[in-house]
Parts: sequence; C-alpha cells; structure tokens
Amino acid sequence: MSSIQNLNINTGLAAQTAQRPLSAGTLFLLATAAGCSVASLYYSQPLLGSLVDDLQTSEGTAGLIPTLTQLGYALGILLLAPLGDRYDRRSIILVKVALLVLALLASGFAPGVSALLVASLAVGLAATVTQDLVPAAATLAPAAERGRVVGTVMTGLLLGILLSRVVSGLVAQWWGWRTVYFSAAVAVSLIGVALWRGLQRFAPTTQVGYLALMASMLTLFRQHASLRRAALAQGLLAMGFSAFWSMLAVMLHHQLHLGSAAAGAFGLAGAAGALAAPLAGKLADKRGPEIVTRLGAAIAALSFALLFLGAWLPDDKARLVVLLVSAVGFDFGVQAALVAHQTLVYQLDANARSRLNAIFFTGMFVGMSSGAALGGLAMAQWGWNGVVAMATATSLAALLVRMYRH
Repeated sequence: MSSIQNLNINTGLAAQTAQRPLSAGTLFLLATAAGCSVASLYYSQPLLGSLVDDLQTSEGTAGLIPTLTQLGYALGILLLAPLGDRYDRRSIILVKVALLVLALLASGFAPGVSALLVASLAVGLAATVTQDLVPAAATLAPAAERGRVVGTVMTGLLLGILLSRVVSGLVAQWWGWRTVYFSAAVAVSLIGVALWRGLQRFAPTTQVGYLALMASMLTLFRQHASLRRAALAQGLLAMGFSAFWSMLAVMLHHQLHLGSAAAGAFGLAGAAGALAAPLAGKLADKRGPEIVTRLGAAIAALSFALLFLGAWLPDDKARLVVLLVSAVGFDFGVQAALVAHQTLVYQLDANARSRLNAIFFTGMFVGMSSGAALGGLAMAQWGWNGVVAMATATSLAALLVRMYRH
C-alpha cells in the first residue's frame, strides 16, 4: 500500500454522492459562490485613485493593497486549501465565508492605509474559499458529468473576475469606495446563508495532522506524472497570459496613445473565457480532457502569434482589431485548457482533491508571477514584439508538454 493510500481514509461518501446527478440549484449556488468570492480579490483595483486622495497616501503604498490581496490568496492556496481533505469541506467553506465577510467589513471601516493593508491580506486568505468550492463541485458531480460541472463553476468564477472591476468602479463613483466593501460583505453574507442551507456535508478523506498533510502534497506531486504535466502546462500558458495583460497598458500608451480605460476595456475579452469553460467541460466529458488541453494550448499559441501581424499594419484601428481578436482567442484557449486540466487532475485521487487542487494552482500561480516579471524584462529589452514572442513560445511549450508524455 502506498504512502498516500496510508494517509487516506476512504469513507465512500464521495463515491456514493457522485452516483447522484448534481441538482441545477446546487450547481448554480456553487457557481455563484465562486464568482462572489473571487471577485473580492479585484474590487480594490479600480479604487486606488480614490484611496490615494481619501487616505492621504502615496500611489506606491496604495499599490500594495491589491498586491497583498494576491499574496494572501497565494499563501491561502498553498497553506489552507489542502485542509479540504482533512476536515468537512462544508465547514471549511462556511468558516472562510464568515472570515471573508469580516475582512471585507474591516476593509470598509479601515481608518487608514495601514489597517486597509492588513485587511487586504486577510481578504486574499479568506477568498481561497473558491479553491474549496471547485473541488466540492467535482466531488458532488457524477464522473460522466464532472467536466461540465467544473466548467459551469469556473464560468461563475470567471464572470466574478470579469464583472468585479466594473461593479467596483460604478459603485465607488456614485457612493464611495467604502460602499464597495460593505456591499461585497452583504453579498458574501447572503451567499454564506445559502451555502449553509443548501450545501451538504463532506466526510474527510484523511485523519493525519497538518504537517503530514502538507508533506503528503510532495508525495502526491512525485507520484502523479499527470499532475506534474498539468501544473507545468498550465503554468506555461499562464506565463504568456500574464505577460500580455501586464504589458498591454504600457504598449497601448506608448504605441497607440491610449489610456488605462482602453486597457480596461480589453478585459471584456474575459467573457470569452467564461464561454470557454462550459464548452471545454462538455468536450472533456465526451472526448476526454487530453484533447481539450492540446486544443486550448494550440489556440493560445496561434492567437499570440497573430499579434505579430499588428507590427506590419499601418492603421491603428486595424491593429486594435488584431489585438482584440487575439485577446479573445488566447483567453478562450487558456481557459479551455484550465478546465480540462482541472478535470484531469480531479480524476487522479478522489480522496486528495483539495491537495491536488492546491498543487495545480500553485504551479499556475508561479507561472502567472513569472510571466509578469519576464514580460516586463522582455518589454524593456525587445519591446512589444518581445512580449509577443515570449507568450507564443510559452504556449507552444505548453502544447509540447501535452503532446509528449515523457
């Protein structure tokens, strides 16, 4: 018996639950909860200008607010997400939702920037409830529908990311930045009540202590080559994705003389990602996740390569059209690959889905962080074409990882 098998206590609850179709109401609840929770990570971004004036702080200090939120999220994925295998996942979800409400309220009541920075870190940690909701959906779904269910929950998550900045900007413009946090706290509270009433309990799949639980993640990483390939391939796709979005505003400003509003408008291409999620999930159920990961990586690579065409177009409007088409294309490809990779990873071990999820998203987050840094270096050394070349190369590398198993 392997060390992972020794760690797990197979209660059979997950298998029994998966035999029953997941109700539309529960699926909608999980998707909505994922969207409302992840949106908390992005509310602060449109508020930074107001925060500088209202809290009398510098732009650099205000910029630490979203940075600490993302840092808290990364730490939460690594340190807290694995607990879903050790404890009742429903209880963890409800506790994190309650903590997220408190963190949002603390942000709204923050008397100064120091308090807001601490609250922002707490928001990031608690918002990792999204990383408990997706494995919960995968556990509740029948095996034949797991891709579709995961894709639907990811649609809610992606729409939360897409709409959060828009809602935050509008609410702040009319009622002030504090109202953004108070409104978010109310919304998350309502979601928490719905989860408390509508979400069933999950039996733990292991009884080991926290340190052993964390150590088992290394064992899982070594044991499952499919997990390593999924984390590496999605991390490579995330590198190009992050490099593009990190440098887009700089390119638009210097080459096309457009402001930050134009860069923000390109974020609407995220709707393509929301569309890709359920389609990719259904295709993964019918044809298997492997073909969807390859298709997603190929679409991303072709879409990034299309950006080279912009350098040869003399008309700025034509260049903007190419940028938009490319953004829609690679966003679709990256999100399709993400859903397919999650479907693949959740199939590896039903008793370790929270830990598998944590490992996978840690690899993806490393790719996102590396992409932002390397994109800046490429922009400084070779300009926008350097960023495009990097994004194309990393997407092709992801496709090679999916094509060659060894």
